Parts: sequence; structure tokens; C-alpha cells
Amino acid sequence: MAPQVFAFFDYVVDSVRIDERSRAEDPASAGARKALRIEPCQLAAFIEVRMSDLFNKPELDLPAAPLAERMRPKMLSEFLGPDELSGPGGILASFSEADPPPSLLLWGPPGCGKTTLARLLTENVHCRFVSFSAVLHGVKEIRRIVEEASFLRIGGERTVLFVDEIHRFNKAQQDAFLPYVENGTIILIGATTENPSFEVIPALLSRCRVVRMPPLSKQHLSLICQRAIGDSEQGLGKKNLRFKPEAIDVLCELSNGDARTLLNILELASARIPDHAEITETDIMSAVQTRTIFHDKAGDYHYNLISAFHKSMRGSDPDAALHYFWRMIEGGDDPLFLLRRMFNFASEDIGTADPQAMLVVNAALSAFQLMGPPEGLLPIGNAVVYLATAPKSNAVYRAFSAAHADVVDKENMPVPDHIINAPTRMMKEMGFGSQYKYPHDFKYHYVAEEYLPENLRGARYYFPEEIGFERELLKRMEFWCRLKERGHREPRQG
Repeated sequence: MAPQVFAFFDYVVDSVRIDERSRAEDPASAGARKALRIEPCQLAAFIEVRMSDLFNKPELDLPAAPLAERMRPKMLSEFLGPDELSGPGGILASFSEADPPPSLLLWGPPGCGKTTLARLLTENVHCRFVSFSAVLHGVKEIRRIVEEASFLRIGGERTVLFVDEIHRFNKAQQDAFLPYVENGTIILIGATTENPSFEVIPALLSRCRVVRMPPLSKQHLSLICQRAIGDSEQGLGKKNLRFKPEAIDVLCELSNGDARTLLNILELASARIPDHAEITETDIMSAVQTRTIFHDKAGDYHYNLISAFHKSMRGSDPDAALHYFWRMIEGGDDPLFLLRRMFNFASEDIGTADPQAMLVVNAALSAFQLMGPPEGLLPIGNAVVYLATAPKSNAVYRAFSAAHADVVDKENMPVPDHIINAPTRMMKEMGFGSQYKYPHDFKYHYVAEEYLPENLRGARYYFPEEIGFERELLKRMEFWCRLKERGHREPRQG
């Protein structure tokens, strides 16, 4: 039964109770002490009167909705987004033309228009729209919605089920959608700020079209600002406000592509100034107070930032590396987490090209532990710049991985006898270590010898490159290779 029907039924029952109480308390009433009984014909007449009462009474003077809610686009032509969304041949057009419309997963940051787009698409194809929150509802509510959708489908009406934050559903809850999306009982539109390939089960992912929605551009945010101060019905048009050019730039910058944040700041700033005034940069900054950095320490955005941080250092860009470092710090990441990634970077992407890199990171760690934030962040910044500008080589990382692969994939043959220690008399008598050549007894402190097991003789893993300190290591290894090829066993003099 529709919610309006339940509300009306409650209204009727409450009204009957009030009437009965009034009559019972009236001493002049002949039936004051008797139980009251309403006949069906009386109830029918009563309902007719109450319906007239209910639907003809003046509307309640409810508080206005927030500006961000009031300024939602009412038509598809008002929706702002990249051409692949709103342009010819974009998702808006293809969804409207398809029969039946496809199920969608809208993936994007907060305030980019996911909920608005879902509503507009539904209205455009004349379907029933049901909004559903993964935070507030569960499988029981899904079943009820599906039952209603099945009944309406018989009459030819389709149901679009919009599930906000669909990534918050676990696997079993997401499974509940599958048969009804498959047979067309519901058209699913899910919204998520997290990567669907990680957060949505493969079976549901394969039945939906993923639409990536980027943050709104500064041009789009600026247009939303102008709409808001010019709209006399839903916006701030009655205040006759105007922007200073730098104020709208600051507002768009602080919003980080989030239309909801932009309109919330604008609403707060406009409430502090009189009508017919000019909104300045100072008004915007007073409304913001402290800028909120969008960040999710356990979600997709967190891993995007740490990936950008690592790749910026690998790409020898200290400016970008410092930018992403501060994005994560301001977003609430633990500096120790970043230091762990920097240790990883120093060993994987610099290695022996600059052996000092690990020591620099370790010094930054010691300084941070001694000083604490905020002063202790500066030594970490020094280490970030050092790593980004250090010579890069993954020669050790490649050698490390290749050696591991041989151990895992190939036969692990016995260690050669000549390099096995012989701590007991029996082992010495058996000849272990008897053929070992002590390198310090030979010229250049080197002797031509085999150290790998028999099946890996001649294998090479480490190939230093012509960069940084590896140039010196390359010279040494080439020298030793020449000595080995000659079978060098010349004794050391003195």
C-alpha cells in the first residue's frame, strides 16, 4: 500500500479517537458513559468528510530545503557534464532511446550529479522512480520494492530502483538484485564513489553499464553559481546579489568539483550579507572557515592518491610528489604510512643507483618520531624531494624477482660441496669445503669460481645500468666477468 494511503488511514483513526473522547467527556451527552460504536454507513460518511478536510486544508508552511536541493536540474537540458554524458550520442541519449533502458552504475565523487542524473533519466523514460539507500535499508525492503514493481509491470509501468552508495551492500545483499535485474522487473541505477570493479560483485557488474562521472569543471561550477544567484523561485534571485570576479574563482576552487559543496558555501555566504550586495572573496572565506579535503583513507580515492604519489617520484617530479604528499596528509593519512611507501620506493625504484636513498628515508623517519607533527613533516618533505630527484633504477628489483621465480619454478638442487662449511670431523673427511677457494688469497681479492647450484650455472639476475652509483657497480662486474672468463686464480702477493 502506498505511503499516502497509510498516512490517510492514520489521520482518519486519530480523528475518530478525538471525536469519541470529546463526546465521552461531555456530561450533557446521553451516551457519555457508554461505549461508542460507529456503523459502516457512518464511517463511510465520516471518511468522506475527513477526505475533504485532508485534501482541501491549506498547505503547511514548511522550512525551505537547502539551496543545493532546490537547485537540482529539473530537465535533462539543464544537466551539466562532459559531452560523453550529456552530448549527442552520450549516455543521456542512449538511455532514453533504449527499450528497455539499461541498468547503470554511476561512478563518481560526491556532488558530481549522480542522484540528479538518475532522477532525470527516469523521468525522461516515464518510469516509476524508487530511491533506496544502502546505508538505511536491507534485503527486506528490496523484496517489498520488487513485489510492487512486479505488480506495476503487469500494468505496463516500469520501475527504476536508484540505490545510493551501492558499494556499502555486501555480496549477499547485492546478489538479491540479480534475478530482478536479469528478468527486467527493475531497472537498477546504482551510485557509488568507489571503483565498481572492486566493490560490486562481478555478476551484477556484468548486467550493468558503468558510467564514470568526473568532478564538475570550473566552467560548470561557475555556471551553477550564476544560476543560483539569478533564480528567483528556487535560488537566491530575490536577494539581487552579484559576484566579484575573484570571489567566484575562489568559490569554484574551494569546491573541488563538488556542486553540493559549492551551493552550501554560497548559501552560507549569502546569509551573512544584505540584499543587493556584492559577494567578495572575504565573504566566501568567512563562510568556509576551514577547507575540507575530500579523502577516504580506506577507499578508492586513498589508493588513487598513493599511486599518484609513488608515480610522481618515479617520474622524477618533486613538485607533483609534494602536492600528493600534502593531499594525503591534509586528508588524514598517517605520515608513517607515507614513510613506509617511501622505503618501498627507495628499494624498488632507486635501489643501487643511489644507496643513500634508504638512509635519507630512515633519517626522515627518525626525525619525525623525535619531532612529531607539524615540524616533523618537513624532514619527510626533504626525503620526498631527494627520492624524486635521485637517479632511478629497478635493476635490483628485477634481479630480486628473477631469482625468486627460479627458486619457485625450478628444481632446488643441493648447494655445491665446495662452499659448504665443514664444522665436524666427519664432514671434513667427506670432503665438504675442501675445494673452496678463499677470494682474499687471490689477486684483486677475486677468484674464478661457481657458486650457484649445478642446474643454474651461468645464470645472471643483476644487470646494473649506466646511471648513478650503478655505473661504478657495472664497471666492477664487467671486470670480474673478464677475470672469470680467463679462469683467474692468480695468487695475491704479500
